[in-house]
Formats: sequence, structure tokens, C-alpha cells
Amino acid sequence: RGFATPPPAVLSIQSHVCYGAAGNSAAVFPMRRLGVEVWPVNTVQFSNHTQYAEGWEGLPTPTEQIGLLAKGIERIGALGRCSAILSGYLGTEEQGGAVLDVVRRVKAANPAALYCCDPVMGHPAKGCVVPEGVQRHHAEASAASADVLCPNVLELGVMTRSEPDTPQAVVRAARALLGAGSARLVLVKHLAHAGLSPDDSFEMLLVGHEEAWHIATPLLPFGRPPVGVGDLTSALFLVGLLQGRSPKAALEHTAGAYFEVMRATSEAEEYELQLVAAQDGLVDPPRSFEAIALDA
Repeated sequence: RGFATPPPAVLSIQSHVCYGAAGNSAAVFPMRRLGVEVWPVNTVQFSNHTQYAEGWEGLPTPTEQIGLLAKGIERIGALGRCSAILSGYLGTEEQGGAVLDVVRRVKAANPAALYCCDPVMGHPAKGCVVPEGVQRHHAEASAASADVLCPNVLELGVMTRSEPDTPQAVVRAARALLGAGSARLVLVKHLAHAGLSPDDSFEMLLVGHEEAWHIATPLLPFGRPPVGVGDLTSALFLVGLLQGRSPKAALEHTAGAYFEVMRATSEAEEYELQLVAAQDGLVDPPRSFEAIALDA
């Protein structure tokens, strides 16, 4: 890429942790390392992610600040340079409406901009907590507004009022989302129990209107599974699309880069994703994985 061609720019609206890797703290560095300009807007600022048994400190961002930051970027004439909005963890239900207002503002300035929504809904059993009303916001408003949706299989079930438990059922649920809103792609970023080999593999499924692609990487040993993996994979996939990869190729790069981060994290025996240690592998993953077309 020559210096005369500006890189894509992503307005990334999600959580921030001072220590560790979750939300923007898991997404911003990888996107920048891959050559994308990132404008982070933090929905919360926490000391650490919410799955530490010791708890966390910090507060949600005031809802009005999300819109004010976008308005300020618009005032200096930069909003039209925004190639995509990436949204993740919401600190309150009201922040969801503010995010969609920013999406409308960006698309007015640049109609070609993508809205990629990672509908983080929490997993109380694991200690991941989201405020009341956020699930409803994603199931209704996010599903209707996004161009790309990146739920895990549990979030997909909430959004479609179903319980998909096989890859074929996941494809049907994802296609229901595609048919009900504006999305053209659904990346199910963790199949878990609905996968082909959940005990041995981390599996993702990419679903479009006509095609579906399955990809798997080996599960690696962890004393405690790292947090922020979904934030990382959503960001990696969006960058692939913005840089002109086909959806299948973007999925394959996402899988390779994800695996390199997990390998570095496992080898270091760390709980937090080792993004800096794995940074070269984000750009050029040493191991590649092939996405396979899935009949459904």
C-alpha cells in the first residue's frame, strides 16, 4: 500500500480494560498492526475484564459522550473517512441507541461504510455480565441494522429464539437473521457445542445468503481459557473485508491469526491474550487453515 492511499478507518465502540485484553483492548492493536486506522470509543473503562474472581473497578461511559465524540469527529470533516463501525460490549442498554445513532451519522457521511456488530450478551456462568436490556437491544435493533453480525452460538440463539446444536441448525438460524435485517454476513465466531468436534477444535462458521463456510483450529491447553477472543476475531474478520479479501479468505486469515495469538498465550501460560508477542503472526500467520463449504 502506498502512502498516497489512506488506510481504512474503523470507529470501534466497545469496552476498554486498563489491564489485559478485552473489548477495544483486544481489538485496537491487532487492527492497527494489520494496517487499519482505528478510532476507539470506549463504552466502559474497567480496571480488568469482568471474569476475574476478585472483581473489577470502573464505570460505564456516559451515554451522551458516545454521540458527542462522533459529532466532534464530524465537525472536523473526518467522519466521511470512516470505512466501518465496529461495536461490541455495551455498558448500558441506552448506549445501544447511541451506537445506532453514530452508525446513521457515519453512513450519512459515507454510505459505503460497514456496520459490524459483535452482539456481546454476557455469560453469567463464566462471570461475563452485561446490563439488563442489552440482549433485547441486540436481538431487535442490532439484528435489523448491522451489515455484518458476529455472534457466538449462544448469542445467535438469543437473537433467533432458537437453540442451534448442529452446524446445519446454526446455518438455518444465521440465515433467519440475514432474512430479517440488513446483514449480508453472519460470522458465528464460536460454535462450541454446535460444532463438528467441540472437544478438539475451536470452530467458526461464516454464513451468507448463498454460501456457508466452516473452519476449525486445534484447541490448545489453558489453565483458564483467555477472555477477549470474540473481540479479537470480530476485529480480524472486519479488517479482512476492509482490505479487500473475499469473505472466505477473511475467515481463513482470521483463523490463522487467532491461532497464533492462542499459541503465544498458551506457551506463555498466561490468562490474558498475548497480542504483542504474537503481533507478527497477526499479519502473516505461520499456520494456515482452510475454510470448507458446508451444505445446509
